Amino acid sequence: MPAYAIAHLQDAAPHPEIAEYIERIPATFEPYGGSFLVHVTPHEVKEGSWPGAVVVIGFPGIQEARAWWDSPAYQEIAPLRSRHIKGDIILVEGVSEGYDPAASARALRDALPPA
Repeated sequence: MPAYAIAHLQDAAPHPEIAEYIERIPATFEPYGGSFLVHVTPHEVKEGSWPGAVVVIGFPGIQEARAWWDSPAYQEIAPLRSRHIKGDIILVEGVSEGYDPAASARALRDALPPA
């Protein structure tokens, strides 16, 4: 199953270290099959609030995403970002091809107490 690194970045101010981070990050995820799917492109908030920017990096699987995050190459450059940008970053597995949300709904209904 595919996996994703998703970043919700806030309060980013221009800084030379941020530019360096952006220049160097592809070389850290490409060995793990990663690629940018979303990179600070405009987003449209439909519900709630979502200040800041969104970054999504796709990977072939969760193991590759974890290996990238833990890699010495990424950990070396991560402070270039974290010193200047607040944010939340998650790794998440996608769904398999042919995923059926009806099966999840059935499982949820089965877990409900009898009415």
